[in-house]
Amino acid sequence: MTPHRRWSLQLVWLIPIVAALIGGWLAVKAVIERGPTISISFSTAEGLEPEKTRVKYRSVDIGHVTAVAFSEDRKRIVATVALSKQADPLLVADTRFWVVRPRVTGTQISGLGTLLSGAYIGMDAGTSSEPRSEFVGLDVPPIVTGDLPGRQFLLHASDLGSLDIGSPVYFRRVEVGSIVADELDKDGAGVMLHVFIHAPYDRYVKADTRFWNASGFDVALDANGIRVNTESIASLLLGGVAFQAPPESAQAPPAQENARFPLYPDRGKAMRLPDTAEETYQVVFDESVRGLSIGAPVDFRGVLVGEVTAIDVDFDPKNATIRIPVEVRLYPDRLRGRGKPGAVPPGALIDRLVRRGLRAQLKSGSLITGQLFVALDFFPGEAQATVLRRNGRAEIPTVASSLQELQTTLLRFARKLDRLPLEATVGDARKTLKALESTLAASEHAVKMIDSDLAPQAARTLADLGRTLSGVDKTLAGLDALLAKDAPVQRDLHDTLREVARAAEALRNLADYLGRNPGAILRGGTGEQPP
Repeated sequence: MTPHRRWSLQLVWLIPIVAALIGGWLAVKAVIERGPTISISFSTAEGLEPEKTRVKYRSVDIGHVTAVAFSEDRKRIVATVALSKQADPLLVADTRFWVVRPRVTGTQISGLGTLLSGAYIGMDAGTSSEPRSEFVGLDVPPIVTGDLPGRQFLLHASDLGSLDIGSPVYFRRVEVGSIVADELDKDGAGVMLHVFIHAPYDRYVKADTRFWNASGFDVALDANGIRVNTESIASLLLGGVAFQAPPESAQAPPAQENARFPLYPDRGKAMRLPDTAEETYQVVFDESVRGLSIGAPVDFRGVLVGEVTAIDVDFDPKNATIRIPVEVRLYPDRLRGRGKPGAVPPGALIDRLVRRGLRAQLKSGSLITGQLFVALDFFPGEAQATVLRRNGRAEIPTVASSLQELQTTLLRFARKLDRLPLEATVGDARKTLKALESTLAASEHAVKMIDSDLAPQAARTLADLGRTLSGVDKTLAGLDALLAKDAPVQRDLHDTLREVARAAEALRNLADYLGRNPGAILRGGTGEQPP
């Protein structure tokens, strides 16, 4: 009888057992190391392929797309994504996903590297503590990722203008950030822009920093000539935002993140000192306001003191007249002067100025464009007036514009001219012209007669007069010779005058003798000689 042999492990079974152990170990390892599975919905499946499209975070492969299907409402595409276990802490509420593929927009070019490698899903890890497994993918890549140093601020504007997502932000013409998002206000009255400023430039944003739209170029004409300002060539094409803090805030601390600032239309308005008070008034015109637009300046002797905010039409059924009420916003502090104490309230200040003759008037800002503006000035010749209060609104009195006065004067002159008896006046003028023609004809005949008859006689008379004058010249020449010092006549005259003087002396001696001896006339001579 053959003895029973004990069962022993054959060598042939060793390989399957080892394979099973390895397979089990791999299975356990796969289960242990298996990462989370998430779903991401996109508006389109462009660039998504199961088992081919990868998921990358900071250019590191962390997963792949396992399936692509429609959403339940068939409006979106849902991609199922298997991620590695190391991606588990990154799956929070504010994590973002998007498809990276070649994109060319007005503000940027991205994804060119995928032309060879193929599209993939990009990931930006959030900072929230709330875990999530279902996400909504972005249609466009984000401008700023969560790991980029810097801060975000909010800008409010009346409209978007030429700005867009990706438009640059400049500080002293250095590009320091960009616009990352925009949204309409809930009431539709404006637009909110989200701008991101890179570190370390974000420290230059102070609490009173001014932001303005730097799109295009700014042309200014002043006493120094024509100036053209622009931030960069990119801002001409893509638009842009610039900011600057006033000099007095250089040492102020940086603004808080997500601080809100107004976006001004240009640098001039942005850097203008803020107005502490504003008042709304009406100015009513009885003339055409063609050329006056909302936003037109309100001017006082060349100083901007307000702006036009509304233009309306008011029909008065009692008088059957139509007036044009214009609403203006005034900044009384600009009339008072900065740095002076505001002892007089803004409303009282305007009331006082109106009582002193302040009036509103339409003026032309440009003869080329025909644009009008509202001018405030004093008109002492106007009747006394005060600020009127109608329907809860204050109204500043107005005066007719210079152009309107000129038109009225010309119209009045034309009417007076039309009432003149022009036909009779023209008839009289014609008669006067005929009489003048007759007078001119008689004058011409008289001139001809003078030329033919009187001219020869006048010539002979002039010749005789010339001869007479020649004789006079000769006579005067003889007199000159006669009166010369060395002339004989002069010597004879001098001798005669000496003899006459001696005779006069003898007569004077005789007279003296007779005065002493009057009897000598009767007795005759006594022999005494006169002295």
